[in-house]
Amino acid sequence: MVLMPEDRKLLEPLSTVVSGALRLLIALVLAGCVLSLVNGSVPLWGATDACVTADWTSSSHTAGGTAFGVRDGVQVSEIPRYCAQDPSAWQRTLGVLTEIPSLVLLIGGLHLLDRLLRSAARDGVHTLRTAAGLRMLAIWLVAGSLAAALAQAVAASALLSTLTTHGALSADGILHTFDLPYLSLLTGLGLLTFARITRVGAAMREDLESVI
Repeated sequence: MVLMPEDRKLLEPLSTVVSGALRLLIALVLAGCVLSLVNGSVPLWGATDACVTADWTSSSHTAGGTAFGVRDGVQVSEIPRYCAQDPSAWQRTLGVLTEIPSLVLLIGGLHLLDRLLRSAARDGVHTLRTAAGLRMLAIWLVAGSLAAALAQAVAASALLSTLTTHGALSADGILHTFDLPYLSLLTGLGLLTFARITRVGAAMREDLESVI
């Protein structure tokens, strides 16, 4: 199969942006790890406070009841944010685990997308390999985003249980801290559809080339 020059042009500027963003992100992560080793702290997020925002519960106040400068006829809600003043090693670890899954999801997604774009630029856009790459990226987004959201919810709920007197880690607490990744799920499902379309188109193209 002869690769058309237009195939590479179709992938720009996305290919350049994704490749640059992936390299920059990996460089920042490595730099953060090196600095953390030098400082003797937990990599990247160890210097931050162990905090959880309980946005499913709040208290309301009217004018004169708060320090927010509320005018007459206006009601303001206060959402509690729990932070450990002197977090333990376990609390710091849980704080890290509320952030790391999203970072892993991002780096893995950028890597798969970068590999997909490189493969498409080398072999062509309308190929079975490109369809397979789209399918792998879609599965990563769907399964990975759900796994990351669940892991972060468990870590946040566990951290909250060490900051309040409401009790130990529970399924109800996990549900409160779980945020369904709607956009990632819809994007992944859309990519699965395009992967099927690309696979059918690539198969038809190969059949046509074999006839010609």
